[in-house]
Amino acid sequence: MPELARSDKDAHDCAADRDALAALDRAGMPEPEPSVRMPSGAHRGRGAVTNPAVRFDSSVVSPFDDGWDTLTGEIEEPVKLATTLIKDATKSVIAWNSSPDLGFDRAVNPYRGCEHGCVYCYARPTHAYLGYSPGLDFETKLIFKPEVGALLEKELRKPGYVPKAMALGSNTDPYQPVERTLKLTRTVLEVLDKFNHPVGIVTKSAGVLRDLDILSAMAKRSLVRVYLSVTTLDPRLARVMEPRAAIPARRLHAIEELTRAGVPTGILTAPMIPSLNDAEMEKLLEAGARAGARHASFILLRLPHELKTIFEAWLHEHFPDRAKHVLNLIRDTRAGGLNDARFGHRFSGSGPYADLLLRRFARAARQWGLDGAREGLDCSQFAVPGETTGKQDAQLSLF
Repeated sequence: MPELARSDKDAHDCAADRDALAALDRAGMPEPEPSVRMPSGAHRGRGAVTNPAVRFDSSVVSPFDDGWDTLTGEIEEPVKLATTLIKDATKSVIAWNSSPDLGFDRAVNPYRGCEHGCVYCYARPTHAYLGYSPGLDFETKLIFKPEVGALLEKELRKPGYVPKAMALGSNTDPYQPVERTLKLTRTVLEVLDKFNHPVGIVTKSAGVLRDLDILSAMAKRSLVRVYLSVTTLDPRLARVMEPRAAIPARRLHAIEELTRAGVPTGILTAPMIPSLNDAEMEKLLEAGARAGARHASFILLRLPHELKTIFEAWLHEHFPDRAKHVLNLIRDTRAGGLNDARFGHRFSGSGPYADLLLRRFARAARQWGLDGAREGLDCSQFAVPGETTGKQDAQLSLF
Protein backbone atom coordinates (compact mmCIF):
# COMPACT_ATOMS: atom_id res chain seq x y z
CA MET A 1 0.00 0.00 0.00
CA PRO A 2 2.75 2.55 0.77
CA GLU A 3 4.29 1.93 -2.66
CA LEU A 4 0.91 2.46 -4.33
CA ALA A 5 0.38 5.68 -2.37
CA ARG A 6 3.81 6.94 -3.45
CA SER A 7 3.04 6.13 -7.09
CA ASP A 8 -0.19 8.12 -6.86
CA LYS A 9 1.72 11.08 -5.38
CA ASP A 10 4.37 10.90 -8.13
CA ALA A 11 1.65 10.82 -10.78
CA HIS A 12 -0.01 13.85 -9.19
CA ASP A 13 3.30 15.75 -9.08
CA CYS A 14 3.99 14.94 -12.75
CA ALA A 15 0.55 16.21 -13.72
CA ALA A 16 1.12 19.38 -11.71
CA ASP A 17 4.48 19.88 -13.43
CA ARG A 18 2.84 19.53 -16.84
CA ASP A 19 0.27 22.16 -15.82
CA ALA A 20 3.06 24.48 -14.72
CA LEU A 21 4.87 24.05 -18.04
CA ALA A 22 1.62 24.79 -19.85
CA ALA A 23 1.30 27.98 -17.79
CA LEU A 24 4.79 28.94 -18.90
CA ASP A 25 3.78 28.45 -22.55
CA ARG A 26 0.69 30.60 -22.10
CA ALA A 27 2.81 33.30 -20.52
CA GLY A 28 4.39 33.99 -23.90
CA MET A 29 1.08 35.07 -25.40
CA PRO A 30 0.91 38.76 -26.34
CA GLU A 31 -1.07 41.18 -24.22
CA PRO A 32 -2.52 44.54 -25.26
CA GLU A 33 -0.15 47.50 -25.07
CA PRO A 34 -1.00 50.21 -22.49
CA SER A 35 -3.29 52.80 -24.00
CA VAL A 36 -0.83 55.61 -23.21
CA ARG A 37 2.91 55.11 -22.74
CA MET A 38 4.44 58.14 -21.02
CA PRO A 39 8.16 58.91 -21.17
CA SER A 40 10.27 57.31 -18.44
CA GLY A 41 10.09 58.90 -14.99
CA ALA A 42 12.97 56.88 -13.57
CA HIS A 43 15.15 58.62 -10.98
CA ARG A 44 18.56 57.43 -9.86
CA GLY A 45 18.35 55.72 -6.48
CA ARG A 46 14.54 55.46 -6.56
CA GLY A 47 12.42 52.40 -7.24
CA ALA A 48 9.14 53.56 -8.76
CA VAL A 49 9.20 55.24 -12.17
CA THR A 50 5.74 56.78 -11.74
CA ASN A 51 3.82 58.77 -9.15
CA PRO A 52 0.18 57.79 -9.70
CA ALA A 53 -2.70 59.85 -8.38
CA VAL A 54 -4.15 59.13 -4.94
CA ARG A 55 -7.11 56.82 -5.47
CA PHE A 56 -9.29 58.80 -3.06
CA ASP A 57 -8.85 62.14 -4.85
CA SER A 58 -11.90 63.48 -6.66
CA SER A 59 -9.77 65.02 -9.43
CA VAL A 60 -6.70 63.74 -11.22
CA VAL A 61 -3.90 65.80 -12.78
CA SER A 62 -2.39 64.18 -15.88
CA PRO A 63 0.83 65.22 -17.67
CA PHE A 64 0.15 67.03 -20.95
CA ASP A 65 2.61 67.93 -23.69
CA ASP A 66 1.76 71.38 -25.05
CA GLY A 67 3.49 70.72 -28.37
CA TRP A 68 6.76 72.38 -27.36
CA ASP A 69 8.27 69.13 -26.02
CA THR A 70 8.25 70.58 -22.50
CA LEU A 71 6.96 67.33 -20.98
CA THR A 72 9.65 65.26 -22.66
CA GLY A 73 12.33 67.74 -21.63
CA GLU A 74 11.25 67.68 -17.98
CA ILE A 75 11.32 63.90 -17.82
CA GLU A 76 14.60 63.57 -19.70
CA GLU A 77 16.22 65.84 -17.10
CA PRO A 78 14.32 64.98 -13.90
CA VAL A 79 14.84 67.04 -10.78
CA LYS A 80 16.69 65.13 -8.07
CA LEU A 81 14.15 63.88 -5.57
CA ALA A 82 15.11 64.66 -1.99
CA THR A 83 13.71 62.76 0.97
CA THR A 84 11.28 64.79 3.08
CA LEU A 85 10.54 63.94 6.73
CA ILE A 86 7.05 64.74 8.05
CA LYS A 87 6.05 64.45 11.72
CA ASP A 88 3.18 62.12 12.54
CA ALA A 89 0.86 63.59 15.16
CA THR A 90 -1.13 60.40 15.87
CA LYS A 91 -1.74 59.61 19.55
CA SER A 92 -1.50 55.81 19.30
CA VAL A 93 1.16 53.55 17.81
CA ILE A 94 -0.06 49.97 18.09
CA ALA A 95 -1.87 48.87 14.92
CA TRP A 96 -4.27 45.97 15.48
CA ASN A 97 -5.49 43.42 12.92
CA SER A 98 -7.66 40.32 12.83
CA SER A 99 -6.39 38.86 9.54
CA PRO A 100 -6.32 35.04 9.41
CA ASP A 101 -3.33 35.30 7.03
CA LEU A 102 -1.05 36.94 9.59
CA GLY A 103 0.73 35.31 12.51
CA PHE A 104 0.34 38.38 14.73
CA ASP A 105 -2.50 40.64 15.81
CA ARG A 106 -0.53 43.83 16.64
CA ALA A 107 2.32 45.84 15.18
CA VAL A 108 4.32 49.02 15.63
CA ASN A 109 5.63 50.96 12.64
CA PRO A 110 7.82 53.96 13.58
CA TYR A 111 7.80 55.07 9.94
CA ARG A 112 5.23 55.28 7.16
CA GLY A 113 6.66 55.30 3.68
CA CYS A 114 10.04 53.69 3.07
CA GLU A 115 13.21 55.06 1.52
CA HIS A 116 14.36 51.59 0.47
CA GLY A 117 12.13 52.13 -2.56
CA CYS A 118 11.32 48.45 -3.18
CA VAL A 119 9.13 48.64 -6.26
CA TYR A 120 7.05 45.60 -5.30
CA CYS A 121 6.26 46.73 -1.73
CA TYR A 122 2.69 45.80 -0.76
CA ALA A 123 2.64 48.73 1.70
CA ARG A 124 2.82 51.37 -1.04
CA PRO A 125 -0.99 51.75 -1.37
CA THR A 126 -1.23 52.67 2.35
CA HIS A 127 0.41 56.01 1.53
CA ALA A 128 -2.80 57.03 -0.23
CA TYR A 129 -4.56 57.12 3.16
CA LEU A 130 -2.19 59.96 4.08
CA GLY A 131 -2.92 61.89 0.88
CA TYR A 132 0.34 60.93 -0.86
CA SER A 133 0.99 58.91 -3.99
CA PRO A 134 2.01 55.26 -3.51
CA GLY A 135 4.64 55.81 -6.21
CA LEU A 136 7.62 58.11 -5.75
CA ASP A 137 5.92 59.87 -2.81
CA PHE A 138 6.04 56.60 -0.85
CA GLU A 139 9.85 56.58 -0.93
CA THR A 140 10.47 60.35 -0.69
CA LYS A 141 7.81 61.61 1.76
CA LEU A 142 8.41 59.73 5.00
CA ILE A 143 6.12 60.07 8.00
CA PHE A 144 7.83 59.49 11.34
CA LYS A 145 6.50 59.25 14.88
CA PRO A 146 8.87 61.18 17.19
CA GLU A 147 6.93 60.17 20.32
CA VAL A 148 6.69 56.49 19.38
CA GLY A 149 8.50 55.32 22.54
CA ALA A 150 6.40 57.32 25.00
CA LEU A 151 3.15 56.44 23.22
CA LEU A 152 4.03 52.74 23.13
CA GLU A 153 4.83 52.73 26.84
CA LYS A 154 1.53 54.45 27.58
CA GLU A 155 -0.40 51.77 25.66
CA LEU A 156 1.49 48.90 27.30
CA ARG A 157 0.63 50.34 30.74
CA LYS A 158 -3.11 50.31 30.08
CA PRO A 159 -5.04 48.13 32.53
CA GLY A 160 -6.06 44.87 30.94
CA TYR A 161 -3.36 44.87 28.25
CA VAL A 162 -2.64 41.24 27.31
CA PRO A 163 0.83 40.68 25.82
CA LYS A 164 1.35 38.80 22.56
CA ALA A 165 4.19 39.03 20.06
CA MET A 166 4.54 42.54 18.62
CA ALA A 167 5.45 42.80 14.94
CA LEU A 168 8.05 45.42 14.04
CA GLY A 169 8.41 46.05 10.32
CA SER A 170 5.11 44.56 9.21
CA ASN A 171 4.32 47.57 7.01
CA THR A 172 7.52 49.49 6.30
CA ASP A 173 11.12 48.66 7.16
CA PRO A 174 12.08 49.68 10.72
CA TYR A 175 15.74 49.95 9.67
CA GLN A 176 15.40 52.09 6.56
CA PRO A 177 18.20 54.69 6.12
CA VAL A 178 16.58 57.43 8.24
CA GLU A 179 16.75 55.15 11.31
CA ARG A 180 20.49 55.84 11.49
CA THR A 181 19.63 59.40 12.52
CA LEU A 182 16.24 59.20 14.24
CA LYS A 183 16.77 55.88 16.11
CA LEU A 184 13.02 55.43 16.62
CA THR A 185 13.19 51.66 16.15
CA ARG A 186 15.82 51.48 18.86
CA THR A 187 13.51 53.49 21.12
CA VAL A 188 10.74 50.95 20.49
CA LEU A 189 13.06 48.07 21.33
CA GLU A 190 14.17 49.78 24.54
CA VAL A 191 10.53 50.03 25.66
CA LEU A 192 9.75 46.41 24.73
CA ASP A 193 12.91 45.25 26.50
CA LYS A 194 11.93 47.18 29.63
CA PHE A 195 8.48 45.55 29.65
CA ASN A 196 9.80 42.06 28.77
CA HIS A 197 7.51 42.19 25.74
CA PRO A 198 8.17 39.72 22.87
CA VAL A 199 8.79 41.10 19.37
CA GLY A 200 9.26 39.78 15.84
CA ILE A 201 11.28 41.88 13.36
CA VAL A 202 11.38 41.81 9.55
CA THR A 203 13.95 43.92 7.71
CA LYS A 204 16.05 44.19 4.56
CA SER A 205 18.74 46.19 6.34
CA ALA A 206 22.03 45.26 7.97
CA GLY A 207 21.28 48.26 10.21
CA VAL A 208 19.57 45.80 12.55
CA LEU A 209 23.08 45.01 13.84
CA ARG A 210 23.24 48.46 15.45
CA ASP A 211 20.77 47.17 18.03
CA LEU A 212 22.52 43.87 18.62
CA ASP A 213 23.10 44.76 22.27
CA ILE A 214 19.35 44.96 22.94
CA LEU A 215 18.44 42.04 20.67
CA SER A 216 20.97 39.65 22.19
CA ALA A 217 19.78 40.52 25.70
CA MET A 218 16.15 39.94 24.71
CA ALA A 219 17.08 36.68 22.96
CA LYS A 220 18.38 35.27 26.26
CA ARG A 221 14.83 35.67 27.59
CA SER A 222 13.17 34.25 24.43
CA LEU A 223 11.70 37.66 23.61
CA VAL A 224 12.84 38.24 20.03
CA ARG A 225 12.96 36.70 16.56
CA VAL A 226 14.38 38.37 13.42
CA TYR A 227 13.79 37.68 9.74
CA LEU A 228 16.05 39.11 7.04
CA SER A 229 14.25 39.54 3.72
CA VAL A 230 16.52 38.47 0.84
CA THR A 231 14.92 38.53 -2.61
CA THR A 232 17.93 37.93 -4.88
CA LEU A 233 21.63 37.19 -4.80
CA ASP A 234 22.18 39.34 -7.88
CA PRO A 235 23.31 42.84 -6.78
CA ARG A 236 22.36 44.31 -10.19
CA LEU A 237 18.77 43.11 -9.90
CA ALA A 238 18.65 44.26 -6.26
CA ARG A 239 19.84 47.73 -7.29
CA VAL A 240 16.89 48.36 -9.61
CA MET A 241 14.31 46.41 -7.60
CA GLU A 242 15.12 47.71 -4.09
CA PRO A 243 17.59 50.57 -4.73
CA ARG A 244 18.29 51.79 -1.18
CA ALA A 245 18.13 48.50 0.71
CA ALA A 246 21.31 46.73 1.82
CA ILE A 247 22.97 44.63 -0.88
CA PRO A 248 22.22 40.88 -0.58
CA ALA A 249 25.67 40.04 0.80
CA ARG A 250 25.22 42.46 3.71
CA ARG A 251 21.84 40.95 4.58
CA LEU A 252 23.36 37.48 4.68
CA HIS A 253 26.16 38.87 6.85
CA ALA A 254 23.50 40.26 9.21
CA ILE A 255 22.00 36.75 9.51
CA GLU A 256 25.48 35.47 10.40
CA GLU A 257 26.08 38.10 13.08
CA LEU A 258 22.62 37.79 14.64
CA THR A 259 22.93 34.01 14.80
CA ARG A 260 26.41 34.28 16.31
CA ALA A 261 24.97 36.56 19.00
CA GLY A 262 22.29 34.00 19.85
CA VAL A 263 19.37 35.83 18.21
CA PRO A 264 16.96 33.38 16.47
CA THR A 265 17.08 34.46 12.83
CA GLY A 266 15.35 33.33 9.66
CA ILE A 267 15.39 34.17 5.96
CA LEU A 268 12.32 35.53 4.20
CA THR A 269 12.42 35.10 0.42
CA ALA A 270 9.73 37.60 -0.40
CA PRO A 271 8.36 38.38 -2.74
CA MET A 272 8.95 35.66 -5.30
CA ILE A 273 8.28 37.20 -8.71
CA PRO A 274 7.62 34.73 -11.55
CA SER A 275 10.37 34.75 -14.18
CA LEU A 276 12.25 37.55 -12.41
CA ASN A 277 13.72 36.17 -9.18
CA ASP A 278 11.85 32.89 -8.53
CA ALA A 279 14.60 30.83 -10.21
CA GLU A 280 16.84 31.79 -7.26
CA MET A 281 14.59 30.33 -4.56
CA GLU A 282 16.73 27.26 -3.82
CA LYS A 283 19.98 29.26 -3.89
CA LEU A 284 18.50 31.85 -1.53
CA LEU A 285 17.52 29.19 1.01
CA GLU A 286 20.95 27.56 0.72
CA ALA A 287 22.68 30.92 1.28
CA GLY A 288 20.44 31.68 4.25
CA ALA A 289 21.10 28.28 5.84
CA ARG A 290 24.86 28.60 5.34
CA ALA A 291 24.72 32.03 7.02
CA GLY A 292 23.00 30.48 10.04
CA ALA A 293 19.28 31.02 9.44
CA ARG A 294 17.13 28.57 11.39
CA HIS A 295 13.87 29.05 9.54
CA ALA A 296 12.59 30.24 6.18
CA SER A 297 9.41 31.59 4.66
CA PHE A 298 8.32 32.95 1.29
CA ILE A 299 5.51 35.06 -0.13
CA LEU A 300 4.36 35.28 -3.73
CA LEU A 301 4.23 38.75 -5.29
CA ARG A 302 0.91 40.52 -4.77
CA LEU A 303 -0.09 43.79 -6.40
CA PRO A 304 -2.96 45.54 -4.57
CA HIS A 305 -4.49 48.83 -5.74
CA GLU A 306 -2.02 51.28 -7.35
CA LEU A 307 0.81 48.79 -7.05
CA LYS A 308 -0.43 47.12 -10.24
CA THR A 309 0.36 50.13 -12.43
CA ILE A 310 3.52 51.04 -10.47
CA PHE A 311 5.01 47.58 -10.91
CA GLU A 312 3.92 47.28 -14.53
CA ALA A 313 5.52 50.63 -15.44
CA TRP A 314 8.74 49.63 -13.65
CA LEU A 315 8.78 46.28 -15.44
CA HIS A 316 8.43 47.87 -18.88
CA GLU A 317 11.17 50.37 -17.96
CA HIS A 318 13.79 47.91 -16.71
CA PHE A 319 12.83 44.56 -18.29
CA PRO A 320 10.96 45.37 -21.53
CA ASP A 321 12.04 42.06 -23.10
CA ARG A 322 10.21 39.95 -20.51
CA ALA A 323 7.54 42.29 -19.11
CA LYS A 324 4.64 40.54 -20.87
CA HIS A 325 5.94 37.13 -19.85
CA VAL A 326 6.21 38.12 -16.17
CA LEU A 327 2.76 39.74 -16.09
CA ASN A 328 1.09 36.73 -17.70
CA LEU A 329 2.73 34.40 -15.19
CA ILE A 330 1.49 36.60 -12.36
CA ARG A 331 -2.02 36.33 -13.79
CA ASP A 332 -1.65 32.54 -13.82
CA THR A 333 -1.01 32.66 -10.06
CA ARG A 334 -3.73 35.23 -9.30
CA ALA A 335 -6.86 33.73 -10.84
CA GLY A 336 -6.42 35.69 -14.07
CA GLY A 337 -5.71 39.09 -12.47
CA LEU A 338 -2.67 40.84 -11.05
CA ASN A 339 -3.94 40.53 -7.48
CA ASP A 340 -6.11 38.17 -5.47
CA ALA A 341 -7.15 39.68 -2.14
CA ARG A 342 -8.93 36.59 -0.80
CA PHE A 343 -7.79 35.35 2.60
CA GLY A 344 -5.82 32.14 2.20
CA HIS A 345 -4.67 33.14 -1.30
CA ARG A 346 -3.05 36.57 -0.84
CA PHE A 347 0.39 35.32 0.11
CA SER A 348 0.64 31.98 -1.70
CA GLY A 349 -1.43 32.45 -4.87
CA SER A 350 -3.21 29.63 -6.68
CA GLY A 351 -2.90 27.57 -9.83
CA PRO A 352 -0.20 25.25 -11.21
CA TYR A 353 2.67 27.75 -11.18
CA ALA A 354 1.99 28.82 -7.58
CA ASP A 355 1.74 25.16 -6.55
CA LEU A 356 5.09 24.45 -8.19
CA LEU A 357 6.72 27.32 -6.26
CA LEU A 358 5.28 26.01 -3.00
CA ARG A 359 6.61 22.50 -3.64
CA ARG A 360 10.04 23.84 -4.61
CA PHE A 361 10.16 25.88 -1.41
CA ALA A 362 9.10 22.95 0.79
CA ARG A 363 11.71 20.67 -0.77
CA ALA A 364 14.55 23.20 -0.43
CA ALA A 365 13.56 24.10 3.14
CA ARG A 366 13.71 20.40 4.09
CA GLN A 367 17.05 19.97 2.33
CA TRP A 368 18.66 22.85 4.25
CA GLY A 369 17.00 22.19 7.61
CA LEU A 370 14.86 25.33 7.52
CA ASP A 371 11.49 23.63 8.01
CA GLY A 372 11.62 22.99 11.76
CA ALA A 373 9.27 24.48 14.32
CA ARG A 374 10.09 28.08 15.20
CA GLU A 375 11.27 28.94 18.69
CA GLY A 376 8.36 30.25 20.72
CA LEU A 377 8.38 33.77 22.12
CA ASP A 378 7.71 33.97 25.85
CA CYS A 379 4.80 36.23 26.84
CA SER A 380 4.77 35.13 30.48
CA GLN A 381 7.58 37.48 31.52
CA PHE A 382 5.67 40.64 30.62
CA ALA A 383 5.64 43.10 33.50
CA VAL A 384 4.83 46.79 33.79
CA PRO A 385 7.93 48.48 35.24
CA GLY A 386 7.38 49.99 38.68
CA GLU A 387 3.86 48.64 39.06
CA THR A 388 4.58 46.29 41.97
CA THR A 389 6.80 48.84 43.69
CA GLY A 390 4.11 51.46 43.33
CA LYS A 391 1.53 49.25 45.04
CA GLN A 392 3.93 48.50 47.92
CA ASP A 393 4.68 52.20 48.41
CA ALA A 394 0.95 52.93 48.53
CA GLN A 395 0.47 50.28 51.22
CA LEU A 396 3.45 51.50 53.26
CA SER A 397 2.07 55.05 53.18
CA LEU A 398 -0.88 53.82 55.29
CA PHE A 399 1.50 53.43 58.21
